Amino acid sequence: MAADTSGVVVGDDGLARPAWASVDPLMRDYYDHEWGLPVTDERGLYERICLEGFQSGLSWATILRKRPAFRAAFADFNPDAVALFTDADVERLLQNPGIVRNRLKILAAIRNARATLALRQEGGLVDFVWKFQPAKTPQPVVHTDIPTQSEESVALSKALRKKGFSFVGPTTMFALMEAIGMVDTHLVDSHRRGSSGVWTVSTG
Repeated sequence: MAADTSGVVVGDDGLARPAWASVDPLMRDYYDHEWGLPVTDERGLYERICLEGFQSGLSWATILRKRPAFRAAFADFNPDAVALFTDADVERLLQNPGIVRNRLKILAAIRNARATLALRQEGGLVDFVWKFQPAKTPQPVVHTDIPTQSEESVALSKALRKKGFSFVGPTTMFALMEAIGMVDTHLVDSHRRGSSGVWTVSTG
């Protein structure tokens, strides 16, 4: 998401949100109902890892608009199904205008599906990722208070790479941690601060 130095913006509904979620209706709905809430199922977490990888170098709004097409193209992000994708599937996906047609990112999604299946022998993807939850969370007042990576996101990135995952760099993993509620980077004056249930409003 584009950097923004502002604090919250109060919308026409009287609710305070960060600037990135205050204008575009799709982004606003995503912020109000999805972003920052815990994701604790394998399919959901695999999907988030893949989409964060596809987002690399692009805006999240672009990925969000393409998400229905991504889900259709990648078997609703069922890792069992995606793990069986072949070279022919890769070529098929490269012809799909509804998704981000990047060969390396497509290959990463398939590789990540196979790595997800392998992790089932060690307790599963969800437990593996969530064990990197930090002891405390940021308390940002303005957007520039939010870090782009953390000690935990660096460690998670390294651990996932060792397990065969791709496009899981430290910045991408911090964005994942924000999106799935592992850290709460809602601005302190946002109406969504503390909404994950993982962190209390006063936690810092």
